[in-house]
Amino acid sequence: MTEVIISIIVAVIRVFLPAVITAKPTAEDGDKATTLRDTLRNQVRGTWGRGVTALAVCAILAGCAARTIYVPDGTPVRLREALENVQVWVLDKDQKPVATKMNIPEGWYALPMSEPEKGK
Repeated sequence: MTEVIISIIVAVIRVFLPAVITAKPTAEDGDKATTLRDTLRNQVRGTWGRGVTALAVCAILAGCAARTIYVPDGTPVRLREALENVQVWVLDKDQKPVATKMNIPEGWYALPMSEPEKGK
């Protein structure tokens, strides 16, 4: 009895298996539909293309961006470009501070005031 059942199952599998393997799902309009694997692969490729482009643009722009560097209080700095009409304090011939304006050339250093100068 089992041999008969096995023979029937084998015959059914031999008839229907090739039809199941070769059959491809079709869309409503009759065109062959892409499989889920192909759809996902295309989505990943499309996303990776945009992602790689975005990463490349970010990497290029990162070198062009302005950077802010913290300079601790009281640290001397060197001027990178000339400054015009800067309000400054200068000492007159009697060593008294006088408020005035001047042009400061590129390369000059700006230093913090010392403690005795702050008291004046």
